[in-house]
Amino acid sequence: MSTARLSTTSYVVLGMIAMRGPSTSYDLKRAIGHSVGYFWHFPHAQLYSEPKRLEELGLLESEEEGAGRRRRTYSVTEEGRKALRDWLGEPTEQHFELRDVAEIKLFFNEFAEHEDVARLAVDQQRQHRERIRVYERMRERFGGRSEIASRMVTLRLGLELEYAALNFWRTISEEIEAGEPPFDGGDRS
Repeated sequence: MSTARLSTTSYVVLGMIAMRGPSTSYDLKRAIGHSVGYFWHFPHAQLYSEPKRLEELGLLESEEEGAGRRRRTYSVTEEGRKALRDWLGEPTEQHFELRDVAEIKLFFNEFAEHEDVARLAVDQQRQHRERIRVYERMRERFGGRSEIASRMVTLRLGLELEYAALNFWRTISEEIEAGEPPFDGGDRS
């Protein structure tokens, strides 16, 4: 294998193809949208360019349709499986990363109108309740399938994060309704 640097996206592509079997870039886009896309966002254009790059590195191989749309279907090579296993075995030193526009808006709340912060809190509660409903439906639909049980642990983490966020925004709403500033830094748990 080349000494080229592999990104998290590289490993997501390798992992998804290893998990699903031979896949087109479109297959990857759909599969990721229904799984890791709930917690790991990246431009879909990468799902079209990254498999080609991984093929050049010998981590994927492909077959192209002879006629029609001439779709390219990628499969993981043994070298690709080894790279994935090696990455999975490495310690993760990177801290949890949250990219939340609502949190950024809340950070600057001293410049906002009181009603805008209240509206932000209410809207965030709605969004987190909706995501909880989606995740709960996923758990109901897929929770009993033993062939994917090991993947369901990420759904459990997602649910716990959503419940924590819902509780946070609910507390912000309660503080605003009580006339308390939501920015006092206090811990009410």
